[in-house]
Amino acid sequence: MAQTTPNHTQTVSGWAALDSSGKVVPYTFKRRENGVNDVTIEIMYCGICHTDLHFAKNDWGISMYPVVPGHEITGIITKVGSNVNKFKLGDRVGVGCLAASCLECDFCKSSHENYCDQIQLTYNGIFWDGSITYGGYSKFLVADHRYVVRIPENLPMDATAPLLCAGITVFSAFKDSNLVDTPGKRVGVVGLGGLGHVAVKFGKAFRHHVTVISTSPSKEKEARERLGADDFIVSTNAQELQAARRTLDFIVDTVSAKHSLGPTLELLKVNGTLAVVCAPDQPMELPAFPLIFGKRSVRGSMTGSTKETQEMLDVCGKHNITCDIELVKTDNINEAWDRLARNDVRYRFVIDIAGKSSNL
Repeated sequence: MAQTTPNHTQTVSGWAALDSSGKVVPYTFKRRENGVNDVTIEIMYCGICHTDLHFAKNDWGISMYPVVPGHEITGIITKVGSNVNKFKLGDRVGVGCLAASCLECDFCKSSHENYCDQIQLTYNGIFWDGSITYGGYSKFLVADHRYVVRIPENLPMDATAPLLCAGITVFSAFKDSNLVDTPGKRVGVVGLGGLGHVAVKFGKAFRHHVTVISTSPSKEKEARERLGADDFIVSTNAQELQAARRTLDFIVDTVSAKHSLGPTLELLKVNGTLAVVCAPDQPMELPAFPLIFGKRSVRGSMTGSTKETQEMLDVCGKHNITCDIELVKTDNINEAWDRLARNDVRYRFVIDIAGKSSNL
């Protein structure tokens, strides 16, 4: 039985992985009372992230069953704590990957709490009261308001949900390389999946020349015509790779399968940057020569802070950026997981938690 505390008195229905079988089942559990710093959110939609599968299957060896996944959450505020003044009843809000941090370290104090070494996740984490956190595959959520963001009125809540993980992950990489407000660069996107398709949208919105780099020639038409990519490189084609050597200023790598970074690095100009936002389950190959002979940098980037996530959503509201999604009912979560494992989605599954298919 998952650890709870005496103030967990609210009964909520959801969907949980009870073991490493990789399946979810209906599950009823308790959430804490709405505290002075909390808001309670009626969940409308929750995106499905590949991380959900990893935790359900205990791929990383850290799962605490039962696991109630979900960290791409959108919904409506139904309760507001007495210390909360930036949200009110009825507000359209979202919750991403973060549930708690220490609030005292330099990272927390500088609005970079996502790098706090005591960070706790929206699910499969340990909250301040010692309870295990449960995520957005459920009817409602109680969240500390410091980890909640407001959704712009012009953005639909279903297609916005994946922005709270996939979106902020690639946005942070762009921002760290000063690409949000500095147009005219040549940007590469490795992989055209959940993260990659949003990266293309950001790149075009920020007025860059965008090249998609993929192992799948069949994705070229969609990359160019649907997403607006300027160029397309088949990464298994030696001639195309050779022709594109030293042409890109920045590349974001979104591919979670094991692969070598060497061919990708060769596409960068001297002093170019490769941002790795993916998490393969095996170490990636990093050859020395493409790195040192091009004075190139490889950097990691993870999900952003609450402040940065709000900035990202405001930018998405300005440019009308959302994710391309396929909406699924709660009865079809396992089917969606099976398809996601086969990369059979364009480009992100979102669960209709409320079952209303509303226009919120």
